[in-house]
Amino acid sequence: MSAFFRAYPLLRPALFALEPETAHALTLTALQRLHDLGLTRRAPTPGRPVELMGLKLANGVGLAAGLDKNGAHIDALAGLGFGFMEIGTVTPRPQAGNPLPRLFRLSPAEALINRMGFNNDGLDAFLANVRRSRYQAHGGILGLNIGKNADTPMEKAADDYLAGLSAVYPHADYVTINISSPNTKNLRSLQGADELSQLLCRLGEARDELASRHGRRVPLAVKIAPDLDESQIDAIAELLPRYGIDGVIATNTTLSRDAVRGLRNADQAGGLSGPPVREMSLRVIERLRRSAGSSLAIIGVGGITEGRHAADKIAAGADAVQLYTGLVYRGPALVNDCVAALAPGR
Repeated sequence: MSAFFRAYPLLRPALFALEPETAHALTLTALQRLHDLGLTRRAPTPGRPVELMGLKLANGVGLAAGLDKNGAHIDALAGLGFGFMEIGTVTPRPQAGNPLPRLFRLSPAEALINRMGFNNDGLDAFLANVRRSRYQAHGGILGLNIGKNADTPMEKAADDYLAGLSAVYPHADYVTINISSPNTKNLRSLQGADELSQLLCRLGEARDELASRHGRRVPLAVKIAPDLDESQIDAIAELLPRYGIDGVIATNTTLSRDAVRGLRNADQAGGLSGPPVREMSLRVIERLRRSAGSSLAIIGVGGITEGRHAADKIAAGADAVQLYTGLVYRGPALVNDCVAALAPGR
């Protein structure tokens, strides 16, 4: 582990003195510089190998989408030791996202609120970055996360997802359909049984055609919210296998503020992530596994700030986990901690 990784707890106060989005960009720039200088490792942290949606992972600890929206730092982030990584969310056309400020720390809860709004440079720039990276050539597993543009009417949302799927398919080890961000108006309505059924039917048909065209079947996952009730979770667990969806990412951010009431920034609009989502995510994972049995791969996300939280996700029924907010508060050492916690004999 590089000196930068070990020094993160000392650097964090200086980063937290900056506006959160500025600190995020600065951290990625520093990590990229270290990579360019050859000061980050290339291989994933040794751990328990995992098979996920037919893909072989060196370890079961992944990077969640959102941290590298444009895929501009794939190789640099790979140096943190992840067993797989997911980048995006990308939309067909570039969009600026919501007005600043749109990212807020709730430090006493080690949480974040964001209302980024799928800010990204669009598919062309995204795919140029993916093609430029060497991560997959060295055996890395890369998921590409797709969404809809904010100004695309909901009745045409499927068109955006189909455009995204067609574009990213040749370059992805798996594709995630993000229908659970709270920061694109009405997007979560796509989690309703009727709406989801219609969307998945079209995506399934498109994937069959793409598999035939490209000679390989790329797994599809759907990312869902933690705010679903049991009947909604059961409906999703029944629908996804019906349309050939391989996995589910549980979960995205929450709109609930129950766990952070009274904290500074708690009333900001957007999705809440970090420890306040931990139990919500576990509840969704447990219900999904109970309802779907072994028919779905489950990636557990939300509130992982130490290795035992990753192990809790696996115990609840997840096959692998992803990190994001925990990295902001704990730094790169969190990856090693989680990989160790998932190792045999722990």
